[in-house]
Amino acid sequence: MTAIRLLVVDDHTLFRRGLIALLGQDARFSVAGEAADAGEAQRRASELQPDVILLDNHLPGVNGVDALNDLREAAPHARILMLTVSEDERDLGAALRAGARGYLLKTVDAEALADSIVRTMRDESVVSPEMTGKLVQAYRAMANAGEGDASSIADDDPATLKPEAQHGSEPEPALSIREQEILTYIARGASNKEIARALAISETTVKIHVQHILRKLKLTSRVQAAVYATVNAIGRPTAA
Repeated sequence: MTAIRLLVVDDHTLFRRGLIALLGQDARFSVAGEAADAGEAQRRASELQPDVILLDNHLPGVNGVDALNDLREAAPHARILMLTVSEDERDLGAALRAGARGYLLKTVDAEALADSIVRTMRDESVVSPEMTGKLVQAYRAMANAGEGDASSIADDDPATLKPEAQHGSEPEPALSIREQEILTYIARGASNKEIARALAISETTVKIHVQHILRKLKLTSRVQAAVYATVNAIGRPTAA
C-alpha cells in the first residue's frame, strides 16, 4: 500500500514538529511537507499535491477555515482534516460547509488521529465525539436564522430533518436493534474498529451494518448519520 502523503499546517512549531515525528513513525503515512500559515500552506499544497492536509484553524493572518477554499483550489484531490483546539460550533459548521472532510480536536489520541486520517482517505467524514452535539446546534442556529445554505453544513445533510419532514408520507425504514446500536456509536464519533470492539463483532460486520443504515436512511456519509441519530434521539446502545 502506498503511504498516505500528508501536509501538516500549524503555526506552533513545537506542536507541528511533534505531530510530524509522531506520524512519521507510522508506515501508513509519509509527511510530504509542513507550513506555519495559510499562505505557505497554499503554496506547499500546490507544489506537493498531498493526499491529506491536517489544518489548524488558529493561524496567523488568515484562519484555517477561511483558507479552505484556496487550499481546495491549490490541491483539488486533497482531503482536508481540521485539527484544532476550537470547540466553537460556528468554526465547525464553517469548516464542513467549506469542504473539510472532518473536524478533530487536538485532544485526540494518536491512534484515533491515525484512524481518522485513514477513514478520510476512504472518503468518510470524521468529527470528534465532543463536537457531534455542537454540529446539530450549528445547523439549528443556521436554520433558525433562515440561512439558505444551512443544509450544507453536513454534506447537504438530509439527516438533520425529522423522518416525516425528510420523506413526507413515505414510511421510514425500520432499523434493527443492532443497527440502532451502531448508529448511536457513530453519533459518538466511534470508528468501525471501536464499534466492533465494543459490540464484540467483526469490523467487516460493522461495515455491512453501516452500509445498510446509510441505505435505509437515504444518507451518504457518517456525519449525516451522526446528525440524524442526534436529532432523532436514537437511543443508547444496549449490551450485545
